[in-house]
Amino acid sequence: MKRSLSGILCFVFVALLPLYLMAGDLSQADALYDQEGMDNYLKSAQLYTQALEADPTSYEAAWKASRSYRQYANEAKKLGVEGWEATCKEYGKIGMSYGEKAIELDPGKIDGYFWYGCSVGNYSDGVSILTALKEGLKDKTQSSFEKSYELDKMYEDGGPIKALGRFWFVLPWPLQNKDKALTYLKEYQQLYPDDAEGQVYLSEVLLKTKAKDEAKNLLEKAVASEDQYYADWAKRLLTDI
Repeated sequence: MKRSLSGILCFVFVALLPLYLMAGDLSQADALYDQEGMDNYLKSAQLYTQALEADPTSYEAAWKASRSYRQYANEAKKLGVEGWEATCKEYGKIGMSYGEKAIELDPGKIDGYFWYGCSVGNYSDGVSILTALKEGLKDKTQSSFEKSYELDKMYEDGGPIKALGRFWFVLPWPLQNKDKALTYLKEYQQLYPDDAEGQVYLSEVLLKTKAKDEAKNLLEKAVASEDQYYADWAKRLLTDI
């Protein structure tokens, strides 16, 4: 009887060990992600990947891996690190793959759709918008952001609203739709009037629609932002007005 009980306990331990290890990876990864910074984003992404390998059905591990890889690529771009385009190309694509995995695991939740779309954005930064379009990424990116907006437009502090506004503006003619870009970015501005990224994005659309005074007011606010990347962007735009 003792041997039988011992065998059962051993079997249970072996069966539960991957889940235990996965929980540890997720906890460590969350802590690293919250600390921010390129190194922490990459380390957290690797831990989320390990967690997904331990449990291939883990939706949480999949979407968080997508988020971390995307943030790693985005931070490289914002900091202007050497070879940031190659980083965006490589890690944006990895972020896309984990976003797709999350969507596959639970198509009714927002996280996979949103971070997939954001990852495409960084991938496009690395390879160019035209290349991304040639690869057929436009429709899937659009549908991912639209699904995100439908599920919870306030996710990530209004991320789907801002993302859709930017999406419709950065597309080349004849795909670009300034009216849609303006509608989404004005909605975002009403909700988050102090966000420098949103101010810069909306200003770019306003400048294209000849609303220079409104754009200038927003850019003057963005210049004072603590986010140096968008503050510098705003300065460049103001110089051209």
